[in-house]
Amino acid sequence: RSPDDEREWSFNNKVAEYAIAKLQTYKDVEILRVDDPTGKTDVQLKTRTDLANNWKADVYASIHHNAMNGKWGKHSGIETYTMDNPTANPKSVEIAGAIHPRVVMAMGISNRGMKRANFHVLRESAMPAFLTEGGFMDSTVDITKLRDDNYLKAQGEAIAEGLAVYFKLQLKPIEQIISTLPQQVSGGQLYQPS
Repeated sequence: RSPDDEREWSFNNKVAEYAIAKLQTYKDVEILRVDDPTGKTDVQLKTRTDLANNWKADVYASIHHNAMNGKWGKHSGIETYTMDNPTANPKSVEIAGAIHPRVVMAMGISNRGMKRANFHVLRESAMPAFLTEGGFMDSTVDITKLRDDNYLKAQGEAIAEGLAVYFKLQLKPIEQIISTLPQQVSGGQLYQPS
């Protein structure tokens, strides 16, 4: 939580939703969300990696936001993690390398670099995996951007674009993308966005 009692999930969820929306504009993309999309329950890490492994996912994306000590400070920045074990899938680093600089640019805050760690979701996933830390919730520098949906959208789309580049995804035809958009109400009339 931030020092103002904002839950990390509230930031993570928005970034995930924006990433998913962007990924759905590409052909042949299937997405399995392994957390509770309502945020009401914390799904155990083992359950999450078991779901991804059983589904035989091509990549495991774990979206997070950092905290230093729960007190406001000037610390700042974006980090992206992959597994620190030498036998870890080398594709994890390649995928993270396609995503990390895009997230740094999207958020416009400092680059704390790509790092390695022995986190459960990185260690226990059978597929390449990465974990992003999209800024510090207890940073007076980062929090203004974390509270702005435009930056969270940019972060989510940066993750999706990095995945699209790495996996060489092709965009769906524009007509197919438009047909999947929800209809919006304007003056009591339904219309399709152009």
